[in-house]
Amino acid sequence: MPLSNKRLFFFFTVIFIHFSIIGFAQFGDRLEWSKDGNSFYTASKDGILQYYVKEHNKTLLVPNDKLVPAGQGRPLDIRSLKFSNDGQQILIFTNTKKVWRYHTRGDYWVYDLPSGNLFQLGKSLPPSSLMFAKFSPDTKKAAYVSEHNVYVEDLATHEIKQLTFDGTRKLINGTFDWVYEEEFDCRDGFRWSPNSQMIAYWQIDAKNTRDYLMLNTTDSVYSHIVPVEYPVAGQAPSPYKIGVVDIANSETKWMKIPTDAVWGSYVPRMEWAANNDELIIQHLNRKQNQSDLMLCNVINGSSKTIYTEKDAAWIDIASRWFDNYKMGGWDWLDNGKEFLWPSEKDGWLHLYRISHDGKKETLVTAGNYDVIDIKCIDEKEGYVYFLASPDNATQKYLYRTKLSGKGKLELLSPTNQRGTHEYVISPNAKLSWHSFSNYYTPPVGEWVSLPDHSALNGHHVYEAVQAADSTKSNIRFFKIKTEDGVEMDAWMARPDHFDSTKKYPVVFYVYSEPASQTVRDVYGIADNDEYKGSMAADGYIYISVDNRGTPAPKGSTWRKSIYRKIGRLNIRDQAMAAKEILKWPFVDSSRIAVWGWSGGGSATLNLMFQYPEIYKTGISIAAVGNELTYDNIYQERYMGLPQENREDFVNGSPITHAKNLQGNLLYIHGTGDDNVHYDNAEMLINELVKYNRQFQFMSYPNRTHSISEGPGTTEHLSTLYTNYLKEHCAPGAR
Repeated sequence: MPLSNKRLFFFFTVIFIHFSIIGFAQFGDRLEWSKDGNSFYTASKDGILQYYVKEHNKTLLVPNDKLVPAGQGRPLDIRSLKFSNDGQQILIFTNTKKVWRYHTRGDYWVYDLPSGNLFQLGKSLPPSSLMFAKFSPDTKKAAYVSEHNVYVEDLATHEIKQLTFDGTRKLINGTFDWVYEEEFDCRDGFRWSPNSQMIAYWQIDAKNTRDYLMLNTTDSVYSHIVPVEYPVAGQAPSPYKIGVVDIANSETKWMKIPTDAVWGSYVPRMEWAANNDELIIQHLNRKQNQSDLMLCNVINGSSKTIYTEKDAAWIDIASRWFDNYKMGGWDWLDNGKEFLWPSEKDGWLHLYRISHDGKKETLVTAGNYDVIDIKCIDEKEGYVYFLASPDNATQKYLYRTKLSGKGKLELLSPTNQRGTHEYVISPNAKLSWHSFSNYYTPPVGEWVSLPDHSALNGHHVYEAVQAADSTKSNIRFFKIKTEDGVEMDAWMARPDHFDSTKKYPVVFYVYSEPASQTVRDVYGIADNDEYKGSMAADGYIYISVDNRGTPAPKGSTWRKSIYRKIGRLNIRDQAMAAKEILKWPFVDSSRIAVWGWSGGGSATLNLMFQYPEIYKTGISIAAVGNELTYDNIYQERYMGLPQENREDFVNGSPITHAKNLQGNLLYIHGTGDDNVHYDNAEMLINELVKYNRQFQFMSYPNRTHSISEGPGTTEHLSTLYTNYLKEHCAPGAR
């Protein structure tokens, strides 16, 4: 039944938020659009719905009573769904479990639209053990991973066929080990061939990769060990293989991919090369500063390099830049004759068309700006849609340009909506969900048509922007230039009833490493979830600065200046910015605090240790205290190899400078942190004890990197944080 615009907008907003939580947040802007791009599908309390965007109405495609498995009393709790190529079957993901960060393990069911039948895949396999199930292109089969092996199932007969047999915790087929998942966003590790007759897959051999042994002391009277295969900086990568298994006979042909016998290498990307005869892979050397695109012949396993790129620092892979690549994908053009490829080789992150043989390339995007994210490729009309922000690195806008490389750069986002825009664009590039916020405008969304960017269900974003008043916000964006000549973006949240004739304490929020940008023009950017109450009401100035090396769209020189200098360049930039801020007449230099989590926790420690004359109080959470303890993919990408330049790792590590602590330090870590291991805490504690440096320490038993598990944990952490800050960096004007 058609809904009013107001009610429909509410429905769309709820649905979009739902997808943001369960889908987009994990794997990018993935929405299950219809083939024609005019509607999309989603799960609701009533069943599976189809929403028609232009018509502003919805249809109940599959009611809940059709989604109740035989013998059960309630419908499936749908986490995500996917249609087959012919649109006749729906793959439903449910009963999900986390694998490290995300829900990538669970049960899969298939609903057949013509017959109304509902059946479970992998029914004889352990519950919640299936990963990355997907239909074959011909829609006759489905493949999935269970307990480190690859399976295929006939959708008509329900016959399950095991394709690999050697999978273990240390020999991983069709998915990845901890470090590939964490640092390359590699999770789904197999690909159907276009003709549905073969499956290409990764095999990761972690048997020689040492385990970090986490100790679980809370779940039973006797403690037990939780091993995590984890190669730290300086250790060789787990060897990989790329295999192609024939569905008919379960025989695997291994691709012959060269690697360095001493240092090892990586293959973070692999797809079929728009045909049934070849795979295309991205091969990275151990230092990640040379990328080779290679074609692999699936018949004889031979490989050849078609395109090489080198960098003096490092080369990021596409999934590090663009959300839609986090579960794989390769954008082929002109019926497989070319593909779209991102590169920073001219100093900016741009898109190129590369011929299938790698011999010809065409620059698609040109100019002094970075492509922030690809949103849609409309080959029919000859355009690529992407986010960029040439004039303000804290914001994002939608642009498009011709795929030929001969078109002009077209801004599509309204010029009177200054801030951060996000889009989920239909496959035909005609429709998009448009969401917007800036530091003083709460998040708001609307459906728009493209490329004219006309609102389809009310001018919600325009009205929100018109109603918002920047003068009522206590947040101000500014630039700070240091004595080193470095200019950085920053924001400041002033206290309520600010009086420039008085002096206030300053709390700096830091991350500072290449994995995150903290200075972004979005609503809530200056919120501090760890603080109980209102920092502004209590009288704190809250500030964050993005130093060189953060992933801001300011060109590769900005981003890569931190190479081999984590723990030094970012720390000096932050300290020199603070030094300038301390000159402001309303800043109380005796009440300067800094805090951060993960890389920000490391920066907090380094700032407290290296610049004790500036920072009087620090709260460090889940910090890397010793860079030699962190994983090889991340740390070596940005720091080089310990075997060649160990001094850079040592000089950038907080434990090297711990003896200089003078101020008040609260140090927090979870003992079950599989990311930044607990040994970081104990190494740093030993160093502080050695030099009789007094500090406060809180360990959270069996909590992970998020320190969120267990009843009362979040409340306890925020109470601890707030009480410590108030005690050692007293709030309020003086």
